[in-house]
Amino acid sequence: MATFLYKLGRLAFRRRIYVALMWVVLLVLSGVGAASASSAGSSFAIPGTEAQKAFDLIDERFPGSSVDGATARIVFEAPKGEKITSPENRATVKKLMDALPAGSDQVGQVPDPYTSNAVSADGSTAYIPVSYKVTSLELTDDTVTSLKDIAADARDTGLTVEIGGDAIQTVPGGGVTESIGIGLAAIVLVITFGSMIAAGLSLLTALIGVGISVSVIAALAGVMDFDPTTSVLAIMIGLAVGIDYALIIVSRHRAEMANGHDPEEAIGRAAGTAGSAVFFAGLTVVIALVGLSVVNIPMLTKMGLAAAGTVTIAVLVALTLVPAAMGFAGRRVLSEKGRAKQLERLSTTGKPNMGARWAQFVLRRPVAVVLVGIVGLGVVAVPAASLEMGLPDNGSQPTSTTQRKAYDMISDAFGPGFNGPLVVVVDTKGSDNAQQTAGQVADAVKNVKDVVAVTPPLFNESGDTAMITAVPKDRPSSIETEDLVHAVRDAGGKVAADNDVRVLVTGQTALNTDFSEKMNDALVPYLAVVVGLAFLLLMLIFRSVLVPLKAAFGFLLSIVAALGAVVAVFQWGWLADVLGVEQTGPIMSMVPIFMVGTVFGLAMDYEVFLVTRMREAYIHGEQPQQAIVSGFRHSARVVTAAAVIMTAVFAVFAVFSGSTQAMIKLIGFSLAVSVLFDAFVVRMAIVPAVLALLGDKAWWLPRWLDRMLPHVDVEGERLRATLDRDAHHSDSGPDAGQDWNRGMAQV
Repeated sequence: MATFLYKLGRLAFRRRIYVALMWVVLLVLSGVGAASASSAGSSFAIPGTEAQKAFDLIDERFPGSSVDGATARIVFEAPKGEKITSPENRATVKKLMDALPAGSDQVGQVPDPYTSNAVSADGSTAYIPVSYKVTSLELTDDTVTSLKDIAADARDTGLTVEIGGDAIQTVPGGGVTESIGIGLAAIVLVITFGSMIAAGLSLLTALIGVGISVSVIAALAGVMDFDPTTSVLAIMIGLAVGIDYALIIVSRHRAEMANGHDPEEAIGRAAGTAGSAVFFAGLTVVIALVGLSVVNIPMLTKMGLAAAGTVTIAVLVALTLVPAAMGFAGRRVLSEKGRAKQLERLSTTGKPNMGARWAQFVLRRPVAVVLVGIVGLGVVAVPAASLEMGLPDNGSQPTSTTQRKAYDMISDAFGPGFNGPLVVVVDTKGSDNAQQTAGQVADAVKNVKDVVAVTPPLFNESGDTAMITAVPKDRPSSIETEDLVHAVRDAGGKVAADNDVRVLVTGQTALNTDFSEKMNDALVPYLAVVVGLAFLLLMLIFRSVLVPLKAAFGFLLSIVAALGAVVAVFQWGWLADVLGVEQTGPIMSMVPIFMVGTVFGLAMDYEVFLVTRMREAYIHGEQPQQAIVSGFRHSARVVTAAAVIMTAVFAVFAVFSGSTQAMIKLIGFSLAVSVLFDAFVVRMAIVPAVLALLGDKAWWLPRWLDRMLPHVDVEGERLRATLDRDAHHSDSGPDAGQDWNRGMAQV
C-alpha cells in the first residue's frame, strides 16, 4: 500500500496540471448535473413496522388519499367575545376553503370544519386539515406562497390564523454557517503551518472535494430521494475530514522537505506514509457510515451512503489533488523559517516540542491520567442515563413560528392529543360482517384509558377496509402517548384475533413511536457490525490485538460522555440559551445512532494518525515509552490542529444554525463534543497512558494470526527499506556523485 501511494503521489506531483484539470472538470460536471437535476424528495418509510404497513394498506385500499402527501393544518381563532361559528366568521373560513384549491392544482382535500367536527366545544376555534397530492418538498413555491397569502388575507378580517403541518416546513439552508466554519479552519491552518500557501492549498483542495460531493448529492437527489438535510450533513462532514486529511499529508510533506528531500520525493514519501494513514482512517469512517444500512431505514441509509461518498471523495482528493497542489507550490509550501532550514534533518535528540513534553508528562503519571480521564468522562456521561428519544413535531418548534402557534392553539382549544391523532386501520377483507367488526374495534379503542375521542369507522368504496381516528389525551411526543399506542394496538389485536381480521395502528404519532423503537433495537447490532469490522481493520493496521481493543473502549467512553452532554443541553436545557435552543425535549431518535456511526469513524481517524507514528518508531527499534514520545513529537501538533478544525466546523453548525434547523443544530453539537472528548481526552491522554502501562504487550499479536493477516505496510516500513537500499546502491555506484534523488526514480 505504502509503495503504491508513494508512486501515486509522485505521479500526481509530476502530472499536476492534468490531475488538477481532472478534478476541476469533475467539479464543473457535477455542478452542471446539480443545476439541471430535479428537486430532492422527502419520503419517509420504516419498512417492517406496523405503522408503515398500515400506511401502505391505506394507500392501496383508499386510492387518491395521498398518505405520503404534504399536510397543512390551518387554525382559526375568533376575536375575544366572538364565535368562529358566527355568520361573518363562517363566511371568512368558507372563502379561504374555496381559495385553496383555486390557488394550486397540488391541493388535495379541504374538509369543511363545520361538518367534520373540527370546531372546538366553546366555538372559539376551528381548523382545516388540508392534504396535498405531493410531498412537502415537491410543493411549488407558488403553492406555498398561495397558502400563506390566503391565511394573511383571513387575518385582515380580525381572525387569528396560524398554519401547522409540513407544507410550510423550512428547508435547511447554508451559506453563512459554512463560511464561518471555513474561516475558522483557515485561521487554524495558518497558525499550524505558518504559511499562507500551505494553508490556502489545503483549504482549497478540501473545498473542491466538498463542492463535488454536494453537487453529486444534489444531482442524484431526485433519483435517490435524498432528504435536504443530507446536503448539509455532507458539507459538515466533508469540510471536517477534507481539511483534516489535507492537513495530515501537507504536514508530512513539509517534514520530509525539512529532512532534505526535494519536493517530489517529499510528497512521495508523505503519500506513502501519511497517505496510508489517511486511506485507512477514511476507510474506517466509510465502514461506520455504510454500516447505517443495517438499521433498514431508507432515509438513514441514504444519509449514511451520501456521507460515506463524501468521505471517499475527500480521501481521493487528499491522495491525488493535494500532491498535485504541492507540485504547484514547490518549496514555497514551507514558511520562510522552514525554507531556511529545509536541508537540516529533524533531530530526535534536540529540545522536545510541546507534544513530546506532554507525552513525557503522561508517561510519568499513567495511572493518574487514566483515572482522571475515565472519571471525568464518566461524570459528563451521567445525564445519558436519562436519555429520552422521539421524533420532533410542531410542539418542538420555536414559539415564534406559525407552526408552533398553530400547535398551541389546537392544544388549548381541543386538547394536546388533537395534534397527533392515531389512525386505526381495520382490514375486514374476507369478514362476513365488516360493519359490525369495525364497530367492535372502535368500541374497544374507545375503552382504552387516555383515549378522549374516537370517530365512527370510515369505509372505502369496496367496503373491505375501515379507518378509525382515535385522539390521545396527551401531546404526541409524550411517554404517555407512546404507551397509549401500544395499548390501542393490544385492544385492536384482541378484536382482530376473535374475528379473523387485521387491525393496524398508524398516524404520525405511531410512526414516530415505531421509529424510535427501531432505532433502539438496531443500536446493539449496528455497534457489533461496525466495531467488529473496524476492529479487524485496525488489527491489520497496527498488527496488534490490544490496540484495537483499547481504541474501541476509548470510543465508547467518548460517545457516552457526548450523549450525556447532548441530554444536558437539548433535553434538560443546560446552556440552551447560549446555543439558541428554544425548545427542549426528547432527543431526535436517529441522532444517537447516526452520531455513533460518524464519531466512531472520526475517532478511529485520530487513533490511526497518532498511533501509526508510535508504531513506526517502535518497529524501528525504539523502546515502547520512547516510541510514544516520538509519536507525539511528530504528530501531536497535527492531530491537535485537525481536532480543533473538526470541532470548530461542527460547533459552528451547532451555534449558528437557525432555530428551526433543530436536527442540524443537534447533530453539529453532538459531533463537536464527541470529537472534543475523543481527541483531547481519549486519544491525547488515555491512549498514551494505557500504552505506557502495557509496554511491549501493546504490540502483541499471536504468530498464527500474524501469518494469516496480510501486511498493509501503513507505516511505510518496507517502502523506507526499499528507498534506503536503492539510495545505498546509488551512493556506492559509478553515479554516486549525481543527484541522490535520481536513485529514487527506480522505485
